[in-house]
Formats: sequence, C-alpha cells, structure tokens
Amino acid sequence: MCGIVGIFDIHEKSEIDRDLLSRMNESQFHRGPDEGGLHTEPGLGFGHRRLSIIDLSSGQQPMHSQDGNVVLTYNGEVYNFPDLRQELEALGYSFRTHCDTEVILYAWQAWGEACVERLRGMFAFAIWDRAQQVLFLARDRLGIKPLFYAQLPNNQFIFSSELKALRLHPLLPKTIDSTAIEDYFGFGYIPDPKTIYQGVYKLEPGHCLTIKKGLQQWKPRQYWDVKFEPGQNRDVAEAGEELIERLREAVNIRMVADVPLGAFLSGGVDSSAVVAMMAGLSADPVNTCSISFGDPKFNESQFAAQVAERYRTAHRVEQVDPADFSLIDKLSGLYDEPYADSSALPTYRVCELAKKQVTVALSGDGGDENLAGYRRHRWHTYEDGMRSLLPDALRVPLFSILGGIYPKLDWAPKFLRAKSTLESIGRDSMAGYFHSVSIMSDEMREQLFSDRLKSQLQGYQAIEVFRRYKEQAPSDALSMVQYLDLKTYLPGDILTKVDRASMAHALEVRVPLLDHKLVEWMATLPPGLKLHGREGKYVFKKSLENYLPDDILYRPKMGFAVPLASWFRGPLKQRVQDALLGDTLIQTGWFNPSFLQYIVTQHQAGLRDYSAPIWSLLMFEAFLRNNL
Repeated sequence: MCGIVGIFDIHEKSEIDRDLLSRMNESQFHRGPDEGGLHTEPGLGFGHRRLSIIDLSSGQQPMHSQDGNVVLTYNGEVYNFPDLRQELEALGYSFRTHCDTEVILYAWQAWGEACVERLRGMFAFAIWDRAQQVLFLARDRLGIKPLFYAQLPNNQFIFSSELKALRLHPLLPKTIDSTAIEDYFGFGYIPDPKTIYQGVYKLEPGHCLTIKKGLQQWKPRQYWDVKFEPGQNRDVAEAGEELIERLREAVNIRMVADVPLGAFLSGGVDSSAVVAMMAGLSADPVNTCSISFGDPKFNESQFAAQVAERYRTAHRVEQVDPADFSLIDKLSGLYDEPYADSSALPTYRVCELAKKQVTVALSGDGGDENLAGYRRHRWHTYEDGMRSLLPDALRVPLFSILGGIYPKLDWAPKFLRAKSTLESIGRDSMAGYFHSVSIMSDEMREQLFSDRLKSQLQGYQAIEVFRRYKEQAPSDALSMVQYLDLKTYLPGDILTKVDRASMAHALEVRVPLLDHKLVEWMATLPPGLKLHGREGKYVFKKSLENYLPDDILYRPKMGFAVPLASWFRGPLKQRVQDALLGDTLIQTGWFNPSFLQYIVTQHQAGLRDYSAPIWSLLMFEAFLRNNL
C-alpha cells in the first residue's frame, strides 16, 4: 500500500510549490515508509509514499511512461496485472519493471478512461496525460482504498489518500459542514462523498473523475455498480460448491507478495474461511493473529485458537484492556474526521500485532454485507413483512405510538426492543432500516443538538444519505439493505477503519471477499440462500462444513466489539465526564449541555446503556481538540 498526493492548476501552468507538495506527501509517511518521490512541472505536482510489496527493486513513483507523456501516482494492488501485461505486450507496449504500476500506465494509454474497468483489485490513483492535457482520478469499485479531493479558491485541484495531507494546504477552507455533523451522529461516520469540511470530498467507490486543463466544469462519473439480480434457482450444495471455488481463487490471487504474508483470525466465520482457504493453498504454515479481551462476553480468542490449531497456523494473540483508551487521541489523528466505530481500537492493535510478523495480511471483511450476516438484516426482513400486512394509514400511527410508549430498558428482550421493532415498523422500509442502524435515533439527535445547529441544518436529516440511493436500490427487502450497506457502511465504516489502522503500521490488508467478481456473483444468489430462516450467510456456512466445525459456523455472532459500557462506568468514568461535560463540546454552540449531562448521569448510574452515543461524542470531542 501507499500514499498519494497531488496539486493541479486547472487553468494556469504556474509553478507548483514543491516544498508544500513535499510536506503534504510526508504527512502520509506512515502509509509508505520504504520510499518517497515527487514529480513537478508547470501546473502539476504529484507525490508518492511507497510501501514495497511486489518488485521491491523497481516500481518507484510517480512513474512516467516511456514516451514521457503520462505520469502516474498510485495506491493499491491490481491482482490481474500479469494478464493485462500480456495483453498490452501484444499491443506493442514494452515494460521496464515487473510491477502493476507500469501496467496501469500503459492501460491508460491503450484504453483511456475504460482502463479502470479492466482492473481487478483495490486502488486509488491519479494520471496526468500531458498530450491530452487531462487529469484522471479513479477509486476501486468497493472503496477499499481512499481518495480525498477539493477545488481551492485559486482554482487549484488537490487530492490525497488521507485528509491530513489536504489540510496542510494554506488555501483549504476548514469550515465544518453542519450536515456532516448530522450524518456523523446518525451513522457514526461521515458517508461518502462528504467529509467533515465543506467543499472537501471523497471520491465515491466505483467512480472516476476527469478534469480537462482549462475547463471549469467536471463531475465524478460512476463506472461500476453491483446489480442484485438473482439468477436461476440453484440448490444450496451447487451454489456452495461454486462459492468455495470462487473464494479460493480470490484468496489465491491475493497471496502473491515479495514480503511476509499472513491473515487476521478473529474466530468468526469470514476470517476463518479465509484462513482455511489460505492453508489449503500454502505449503508453509499461515501466519495468523487475533485480539482477546478480559471480558468473556467479548472474547472470541478461544474460537480463533481452535481454527489456528486445526490448520496449524503460526498464531499470535494479544489482549486489549481499558488502558488502550489512551489511543483515543491517536485514533482521532489517524481518521482525520470524526469516526465512532469503537472497534477501531482493537483493529489498531491487531494491525500492530500483525506487523510484527508480516507486511501483508488477508482479512474476512465483506462477508456480512454480501451474504446477509448481520442481525439487522434478519430483523429488517421481519419488519418489512409486518409492513406488508397493514395499510400505511393504520401501521404508521399505530406503531409510532407503540414505539413511543414501549419501555426502552436494556433488560428488555432483544426481539422486543423498540429501536429494532416497533419504531422501525412505524416507518417506511428505508427509514426503518436507517432507524435500526443509526448510532443515535432521530429523537436523540433532536435533544442533543442546539437550536443554533438545527437552524444551520435547515431541516436536513441523515436519512437523506439512504434516500439518494432509492432509485438504484433493489426492491426486495434483504437486497435493498445489503445494497445500502455496500454503499454506505462498508466504505464509510468498515473499510475506513481497516485502511487507517493498517496504514498506521505500514501494513497492507487484502480483502478477498470483496473481490468485485465474487461480489457480482454473490449478488446473483437468491435471497433465500443468504438468509434462511434465522440463519444468515446460510449458503456460505453450509459450504464451509467440510472446512470448519459447527461451533465456529453456527454459534451466535459476536462481532469485533469492545466492552465500552462497563469501561465508562468504571476505569474510564472520569475521562467521560471530562470530555462530554468540559469546554470543548460546549463552546462549539452545537450541543445541548443539559442533554450531555443527562446521558452521562444515566449511563454511569446504570439506568441506561448510552455507551455508543458516549463514544461518538468522545471521538467528536477528540477531533475538535486535535484538529481545530
């Protein structure tokens, strides 16, 4: 993996500030500590930090084509580059290196913008074509690799792998986007294409962007989308056999590296499946690592150990405890904008542990989104069934009232908790799903935000993030929420978490379950093969019965969570009070002090579990302290 950065003067050919470009580039040193490079010419500057994985002795960037007309700065891995190289050689292109970087260069020259459709892998890159006077940017289909950009008041266009590099530019406005605050406290992250700052954006997954020198108008273009179009009916055994073969192939092409390679092993279905495939493809023991917790309710390490023993992996485990809460300021610096997934803490530690053994690690991310593995997927289908039984004129007022009066106590059975059932059923399908996934409900955000912030929002609500996908989303309930997860939660939360945590340790993470060909195929599976009764990832689990024991496949899902509720009432009690009731949040004028006091008091007295909202506020407070 690498870090990229660039400055492009859209209209002029003025000299680029090379010192500024260098400082922007070096801010991402952690992403590529092996080498750094700059390229400048009138009106353009590219920077690159390299983490060497393949062809260690060559492949330096920014890379130039042999005719000197094209310059590339690139972050990622293209796994089908040997096939593309052969195709390009047949067209007459000759190569000086053995890396995928040079393949992208000549793929651009051969196929133009369509080159991105031929790439199989994870990537974010920028190409300057001097002959055409065109700047071209692209991001991979699922959003595994990040790409930020902004157009400045002086008509310079800047881009980078991380937001911190853009913030170094003196002309970048750092005005907080009030709608991003609403999105953050709705989702726990800021969904693409927004960032926390007005006028600063993320290039969305599956999108590219072309800017012609001298032309003011430009707009990102979508080049790929996943289509949930179930194919012909097939039985579970047939589908499972094909799924295993496709997964094995996706894993196999990701095991090519000139540096040590291993895998994350949580003990869940997805990471265990990846390790099982790796073990069958490798003559040597697979390097694996996992995180444990002292609290048994959150500890999966015994299941990871079971898989490690079965496949005789070289396994390491490290325990996370409350002392790791000191990482909160470090995390806010890594993520550059508010980010509220508390599993970022153990993810940081497991990446740190992995780096002691390997430079490349495979992960099981993406299985839940593609194969309906989340509990909320199951409950959404139940709720949507209830919606279909009652006319809207009766359903909406009835369940809105029931949701409002039902006692929202933590001891209530999960299947009756108002947030997951009654209140959601009182809304339409998309709004009901937003209510289920929101880190703070609409009502809670209404109480949290001050009149000043509400005025700035002008009626905007985070549900609009989902609504923008309404036309493209599939019609059936399960496929719709899978599609929404692939567009929002996967790139905004899961992949952001893994990218920043791994790059902080110069570790490359590869995700075979997000191979776009595999994703496209899984989208053709009938919903009943993904969610069968109460069993999510049904076909996947059935297909793995010859590879993993039942107590790995069919035990209740735990997730990569941390015991925040008890931490906030115990060893971290004072830190919560200092952060939520101190000056930083209050002085913004965006929050209601009495509500902040209320959730701290209620949680620490053991009356309600407000651990998720408290963590989101802690991370927002840390962002404000460290970045404004």
